[in-house]
Amino acid sequence: MRTKYIDLIEQTFDFPQREFQLEEDKLLFHGIDLMNLIEKYGTPLKFNYLPQISNNIQRCKGWFRDAMNAIGYNGTYNYSYCTKSSHFSFVMDEVLKNNVNIETSSSYDIDIINHLIDEGKLTGKEQIICNGFKQDRYIEGIADLINRDFVEVIPIIDNYDELEKITNLVNKKVKVGIRIASEEDPKFEFYTSRLGLRYRNIVPFFNEQIKDNPKVELKMLHFFINTGIQDNSYYWNELSKSLRVYGELKSICPELDSLNIGGGFPIKKSLAFDYDYEYMVQEIVSQVKHVCKEYKISDPNLYTEFGSFTVGECGGAIFRVLDQKQQNDREKWNMIDSSFMTNLPDTWAINQRFVMLPINRWNENYERILLGGLTCDSDDYYNSEQHSNAIYLPKFDKEDPLYIGFFNTGAYQENIGGYGGLKHCLIPEPRHILIQRNENGKISTSLFSEEQDASQYLKLLGYTK
Repeated sequence: MRTKYIDLIEQTFDFPQREFQLEEDKLLFHGIDLMNLIEKYGTPLKFNYLPQISNNIQRCKGWFRDAMNAIGYNGTYNYSYCTKSSHFSFVMDEVLKNNVNIETSSSYDIDIINHLIDEGKLTGKEQIICNGFKQDRYIEGIADLINRDFVEVIPIIDNYDELEKITNLVNKKVKVGIRIASEEDPKFEFYTSRLGLRYRNIVPFFNEQIKDNPKVELKMLHFFINTGIQDNSYYWNELSKSLRVYGELKSICPELDSLNIGGGFPIKKSLAFDYDYEYMVQEIVSQVKHVCKEYKISDPNLYTEFGSFTVGECGGAIFRVLDQKQQNDREKWNMIDSSFMTNLPDTWAINQRFVMLPINRWNENYERILLGGLTCDSDDYYNSEQHSNAIYLPKFDKEDPLYIGFFNTGAYQENIGGYGGLKHCLIPEPRHILIQRNENGKISTSLFSEEQDASQYLKLLGYTK
């Protein structure tokens, strides 16, 4: 009878997988011995495996290159990174190794861009695509960046007042885009995105505010789907609608040459993940080409803005099971040495699931359990995986600690969780390390930040200075 944890995984999934392998009864992540990390740094522990950022960028560039070559597509492909997914300097440093553009969403993003210019980390060849609803400080920052004239800046017009405010502050002709207010997924609580201009208002807006304006040139139409790029009728319908708006605009605006198909690719949240990236890219490129033939217009330069896809799969968190509590005949609670609500907030806020696997003891018998965090909040738990309504882990043993890892957590968790700030029940921010490889493939680790201590909390709360 096969009752060990490794048996359960091998019977349920195709395992091992590209990033997950075993060495005896220990889990390796991209060839990294996670137990060695635990022995060196302890738990709780957050990490970022930086090579995965470049890996995903280059994979995506390859998919678009192959799809365009296959059908003779005449436009270019331009990869952009959405800073809102993770603003860390180590993320930006890795991203910028790959000849990509940057997408911003707030005024403080502009401060980051200026810092990168001052530090010599931008070459001047990048494009800065400025999205979001723009308050005055954001507009002023965009205008200053345009006037600095180091990188090409493309403000994406999100509402009707932004264009005039920007043009009043710049001393050169501005290249702009227009964002479409797409229809939301039928499951949403509202019908139309709060961001962008309505489909039927885009052409009139161009005629009224851009067509005869000597200070403005329309270069881009921006299409964004909140649920991301999915192979379903909703996505293809919205893409088709946006392509027809592009065709109408292009017929009256020869300068328009770029289509931004915003909305990200999904990332792996389960060992059962199955998404055909190559097929989706081929279909998108083919549909764009088809509509351009129909309207007898040239193929647009394609832009994508990928945040989670860029950085999500580089992140992880490791916890130790402190104890087990048998609360009734059916429920066993494994208590971890941190909190889900504070350090993986999407598990609480939107019921997000990540790849969760034990780090050690794969050759031992397993049991069904629930996972609980350290806060006093009843919502601080993690009780199911995407592929099932339960969690199975090697059996708890007080004499042999069990460690568990949550993988592909690199997008949004630090931003939403308030990195380095106050946490519910004053649960500290874990120690955070960075993992890199040199040209010879050798792994190296470095400490990015220590675990928060009491003195930091006392200062944040005003007890000390």
